[in-house]
Amino acid sequence: MVYVTAVPHPRSEAAPGRSGRRSLAVALLCGALGAAVALLATRQRWAAGTATVAGGAFPLTAKGSDVTGVPAALAIVGLAALVAVFAVRRAGRLAVAVLLALSGAGVIAAALVGAHDSSALDDKAAQASGDTAATAAALTHTGWPYVAAVGGALLLLAGLLALRYGRLWPAMSGRYERSGAPRSRPARPVDPDRPEDLWKALDRGEDPTGTEPA
Repeated sequence: MVYVTAVPHPRSEAAPGRSGRRSLAVALLCGALGAAVALLATRQRWAAGTATVAGGAFPLTAKGSDVTGVPAALAIVGLAALVAVFAVRRAGRLAVAVLLALSGAGVIAAALVGAHDSSALDDKAAQASGDTAATAAALTHTGWPYVAAVGGALLLLAGLLALRYGRLWPAMSGRYERSGAPRSRPARPVDPDRPEDLWKALDRGEDPTGTEPA
């Protein structure tokens, strides 16, 4: 009777490595780009209008940071979470990946809500006219809130990739013990026929002869 031993296909072991590297590269690109886009968008003009004053119509503008500070704050949180993914493992990595995804979703929601928000312009109109009941007129809105939402979508994608493939990604090197002290390396044997080895042993405070004191 002939027994046939099944040999695993070599591609089955290489596939997870390729998937991990590919997903890692895409997540890093999406996360960094998404945070940068969201931060850039919040510094741009989101809305414009006018306020009625004694001299006529007074022009008003509102940047994204004037409308809402949530997208910028969540973009920074998402960027920090993207970096922290590599500092933790297992359950910690899962929690950080969830935080990254939620940060992206929050940026999207806040940007879409602020796309037609006129409260910032109303506040500026009240200050310009001296009338607390004054509101902005001739309102116009730009497309920058939707650009911020795109940045949030990239952060969300990075978080979803971390949730799906994070277990395949590398973590920070374990060069140091938990106590913070570096792991000691075993002493290299000293060749008595090599003077440089003798001098190095003396510099380390070792006995190059290898004899123990009586």
